[in-house]
Amino acid sequence: MNVQARPKAADDLLPLMGNEAIARGAWEAGVKVAAAYPGTPSTEILESLAQYPASDLYAEWSTNEKVALDVAIGAALSGVRAICCMKHVGLNVAADSLMSQSYIGAHAGLVLVVCDDPGIHSSQNEQDTRLFARFAGVPVLEPSDAQEAYDFTFLAFDLSEQFDTPVIVRSTTRLSHTRSVVRVGNRAAPPAKGFVDAPGKTVTIPANARRLHPKVIEREAKLAAWLETAPLTRWEKGDTTFAIVTGSTSYLYVKEVAPRASILKLGAAYPLPEATLRAFAASADRLLVVEELEPALETQIRALGLPAEGKAFFPRSGELSPELVRAGLAAAGLAEAPPEPVPLDIQPMARPPVLCAGCPHTGAFFALRGIDARVAGDIGCYTLAAVEPLRSIDTTICMGASIGNAVGMAAAGEKKPIVATIGDSTFLHSGIPPLIDAVYNKANITVVILDNAITAMTGGQDHPGTGQSLRGEPAPKADYEAICRAVGVTWIRRVDPYDVGHMYQTLREAIVHKGVSVVISERPCVLDPVRIKGTPLAVRQDGCVACQSCMNLGCPALLWSDELYEGRHKVRIDAAACIGCTLCAQVCTSDCIQPVAAA
Repeated sequence: MNVQARPKAADDLLPLMGNEAIARGAWEAGVKVAAAYPGTPSTEILESLAQYPASDLYAEWSTNEKVALDVAIGAALSGVRAICCMKHVGLNVAADSLMSQSYIGAHAGLVLVVCDDPGIHSSQNEQDTRLFARFAGVPVLEPSDAQEAYDFTFLAFDLSEQFDTPVIVRSTTRLSHTRSVVRVGNRAAPPAKGFVDAPGKTVTIPANARRLHPKVIEREAKLAAWLETAPLTRWEKGDTTFAIVTGSTSYLYVKEVAPRASILKLGAAYPLPEATLRAFAASADRLLVVEELEPALETQIRALGLPAEGKAFFPRSGELSPELVRAGLAAAGLAEAPPEPVPLDIQPMARPPVLCAGCPHTGAFFALRGIDARVAGDIGCYTLAAVEPLRSIDTTICMGASIGNAVGMAAAGEKKPIVATIGDSTFLHSGIPPLIDAVYNKANITVVILDNAITAMTGGQDHPGTGQSLRGEPAPKADYEAICRAVGVTWIRRVDPYDVGHMYQTLREAIVHKGVSVVISERPCVLDPVRIKGTPLAVRQDGCVACQSCMNLGCPALLWSDELYEGRHKVRIDAAACIGCTLCAQVCTSDCIQPVAAA
């Protein structure tokens, strides 16, 4: 099978981001069903797929990554090509389905695109999907640039069908969000295969699973044999002093730093072409492995009895870079040490992460800090309330963990009032089961649902609570109060977080309620889907007493003034950033913050 063996328009060159290239490759491969849950750095893949005609493919934002994979599995078993997309931690959510589907196979092409986040730019941890692929027994392809992202995605569907397996395409932040020119072709959708009517294969009861597992092992051997001569495995011959095994974006760094080295570029990190690796190792005096994050390749190569060196010289955490690769080769005695960096007498301006000016979460967490509760947080913009000045979140584990964490705190006898905070999209993602658990087990906790009517942290994507689908069509809107009542919650209040006094009083009432209480904080995000801008406020400098109460909001529109009061700086407001939410006016002790027209 040749990755290039398909029609191409000779002059059809497009500047594509890695995620856009993945989407283009899937569309050209004839994908008919696409599902995902948004999460950086994977979000743009499904957003790009949704730009293609609805007559070509069905695309949806799913409530979570497992649902997305289940949707794709159902489509593939029904005979059409399907794709699901997620970030690395999303694969944890979808893992239950993946492990079983590895036994079942694919029928029609089934591709999972998983985008890792080396360096933890926007995630709660740093994990390596290549290890997950080996665990599940499914192949994982690793493109190194946007052209390969497009090519490998197209190829992944063919591999899925030829070897009857789900296929993972692994991207990283650096690839997903880097733009380059890609040569593209035309859509070539294969005919639908119809449903695979074979319950002995598609129903994973123990008797069937015991028979299917050996087929997974047999499939692995066939894939490894195919990779010996496949275009995904590329031996670039060079200096025989040392040889480097690499792949993904690490390959580009190696080419930049050691252009004359002998390189084995692996387009698939699992399974590995054993014969090629042995021949490559024998061709040079030393064998090095350059890879980001875990020693996935190094461990497998060492298991073959080959003397590979890798993580002794290259870091196991964070992104690689040409500088780090050069330093690693120097530490191995294979390159000159990089020059010492020139010291720069520059002090960078401190830019702590803050919520947006007028963010509705500000009022909620300002009030939460006031009640001195033990707060279990979750994943979303509001996680920024873990740092000063709001500093009101005590734990953040993963998507949907806050309510379960709060139940555990209550069971452990925590003395403070216990509050779980969770965003609207996160509540629908994985917050409902733990809420049921809390009610069922009579936990004495308060749950605050932070409803800003959008999936804000990943760029303003819709979800079942927004009333709009991925393609912008009207959709049924989830009712959070009705959901809470349906699972047995009896104490529920809805409140506008811009009303700080009401929010504070409602939380005070909620925490004294015995059992599960729910506060729904309702106010749209100020940036998505449209930027909200009201009458800005201003500070009357003659009235400001520099009490700094307003600065406890952490609003980026609030700045220090050059004027002093008793040796302390007064406050001023950046009118361009202010949206007129009035939170600062509500907490001002001297009533000197007023709308600009009245200032």
